[in-house]
Amino acid sequence: MALKQVSSNKCFEGFQKVFEHDSAELKCKMKFGIYLPPKAETGKCPVLYWLSGLTCTEQNFITKAGFQRAAAEHGLIVVAPDTSPRGCNIEGEDESWDFGTGAGFYVDATEDPWKTNYRMYSYIKDELPKLINANFPTDPERMSIFGHSMGGHGALILALKNPGKYKSVSAFAPICNPIQCQWGKKALGGYLGPDASKWEAYDATQLVKSYSGSRLDILIDQGKDDQFLSAGQLLPDNFIAACTERKIPVVFRLQQGYDHSYFFVASFINDHIKHHAKYLNA
Repeated sequence: MALKQVSSNKCFEGFQKVFEHDSAELKCKMKFGIYLPPKAETGKCPVLYWLSGLTCTEQNFITKAGFQRAAAEHGLIVVAPDTSPRGCNIEGEDESWDFGTGAGFYVDATEDPWKTNYRMYSYIKDELPKLINANFPTDPERMSIFGHSMGGHGALILALKNPGKYKSVSAFAPICNPIQCQWGKKALGGYLGPDASKWEAYDATQLVKSYSGSRLDILIDQGKDDQFLSAGQLLPDNFIAACTERKIPVVFRLQQGYDHSYFFVASFINDHIKHHAKYLNA
């Protein structure tokens, strides 16, 4: 699978790069950002995958979050893929900001016309790591995942559905219980069809209730003044209650005065990099 370099910028003695490739899973061209720390020049490094939220591309995280200094210090490769297939010429894909382009929701669609291209779950779980491991100095055994909003939902479900695959997981303002919120009902209904029982396979709160894999140490930061928290789109309390019931450790930090933006993400990104480094560099 050929990679085409789109950009490369030196950053904290490492390099922030963007690549493009033809995705077999999504049947379109896809871009991803990758930060290669200085340590990657001399040896293999663990990989941390970041999943972005609604409307984002690979650019939002790499330009706004300010994670590169901490990634360089801890010797972590950080990969930030796009959030959906692009330019598939599907009718209606660009009609709304919370469904279709920029809103893949990290599921494998089963409904027409989405099921051919909208397979972000399999892309993140299988195709992208294979591509990264084949082309960069990674240690495939050391991999973790985190994300924001829709991407926080993606990170949680990928960790919960694949016990042992990721060393650690964290999230900023994740959509914790999509079967119960408007964003989730719209996306899951559109991609997976009207049978709501099928949606549960992509709902972190539902998945945690039956999780029986290796110990997961979950870190979640949530802005207290997040407009989407007050609108009932994120529902972290439901997830925390389910974790508590199953005795799954979750550190949930409600951050006074913070909203849903990348200003919030940038404020706590170093804590999250440190959280993952603890497990990736163990």
